[in-house]
Amino acid sequence: MTTTYERLDEWIDRHFDEEVHFLQELVRVPTDTPPGNNAPHAERTAELLTAMGLSPERHAVPDDDVRAAGLQSVTNLIVRRRFGSDGPTIALNAHGDVVPPGDGWTHDPYGGEIVNGRIYGRATAVSKSDIASFTYAIRALEAAGVPLRGAVELHVTYDEEYGGEVGPGWLLDQGLTKPDLMIAAGFSYQVVVAHNGCLQLEVTVHGDMAHAAIPDSGTDALQGATHVLNALYALNADYLKVRSGVDGISHPYLNVGLIQGGTNTNVIPGKVVLKLDRRMIPEEDPSEVEASIRRTIEDAVASYRPPRGGADIRVDIRRILLARAMKPLTGNAPLVQAIQKHGQALFGEPIPALGTPLYTDVRLYVERGIPGVIYGAGPRTVRESNAKRADEHLELADLRRATKVIARTLSDLLSVSQ
Repeated sequence: MTTTYERLDEWIDRHFDEEVHFLQELVRVPTDTPPGNNAPHAERTAELLTAMGLSPERHAVPDDDVRAAGLQSVTNLIVRRRFGSDGPTIALNAHGDVVPPGDGWTHDPYGGEIVNGRIYGRATAVSKSDIASFTYAIRALEAAGVPLRGAVELHVTYDEEYGGEVGPGWLLDQGLTKPDLMIAAGFSYQVVVAHNGCLQLEVTVHGDMAHAAIPDSGTDALQGATHVLNALYALNADYLKVRSGVDGISHPYLNVGLIQGGTNTNVIPGKVVLKLDRRMIPEEDPSEVEASIRRTIEDAVASYRPPRGGADIRVDIRRILLARAMKPLTGNAPLVQAIQKHGQALFGEPIPALGTPLYTDVRLYVERGIPGVIYGAGPRTVRESNAKRADEHLELADLRRATKVIARTLSDLLSVSQ
């Protein structure tokens, strides 16, 4: 007599080619964010889910909210599957939005090409792969024919790259979902229970534009911005001394990811814009972090002296994003234990519970008191998968095994014997 786990595994094995084809179809519809025109992908995903006999709900976010978030269109999806009147509701969240592919690809970033047991394309690892793994885990659970309680919800959202406020944040704020537990898209060789927060600021340095032939007739905003940059980067030396107590997370750090300014080569720039990213460990207070960075910038502006005289620089500071850290909630223990048990059985090695320096939209569930973890299909590290780099890819063996881990975990947590 076969066990429930064997039934789940056998169903996933029989339908794995379908799962891979589903993932290919998801990859072939671009969801580059920016610009963030993601409603077409949601519609295609809904069509594919409907063809499987699932019933996706389409939740279009109002245009004003979408534009305020810096995106063009967002439709989030919810698939609900109730098994019994009592028991927990477990949400499975994966995001369909991705960063643009960039340069250097040797495979079509929207091709879903399979080579030597790997599937290539943007979001094959992060995280259209887990739209597939979660979908097929739910389908396997339905097909197993065992008594279950509670419910499962699949959340496909489209705002992780910009912070999640019009993705899962919007679904939660609108009262469209209120799960008891949640699993979000992740990698296969660890279960993530905490992650860093992120503060992003836009810093606009104003000088006085002038002709390059007479530079002392203006104030060079780029030289002023360089002074501000040096002050900001100097903070990293202090951040190295601040250590997190969460396994897998080290220390805070600051990067400047974008610099824009100037009008032409022969013109002294009158304005330079910097966009900075400050990663916060779970122990830090975001309000204190932001206040400290603002003081550093203001002090740098006050201490700057234009090399040829001229007017002082001035600076405007605007917050772009505040993503709070994910902190482990005690209620996540059943999720962690089930994933570790089945992960070790299927991958043949221990699955540690760790923190990650990334930030995700999982925090939006946890902030509302919903215990959650991050687990899904992928390698040991982001670097191995080339996520957010050229030739992003996923080992199909990891996809198959992670789908089984999720299906078994759901079976454990929704078993009528619980």
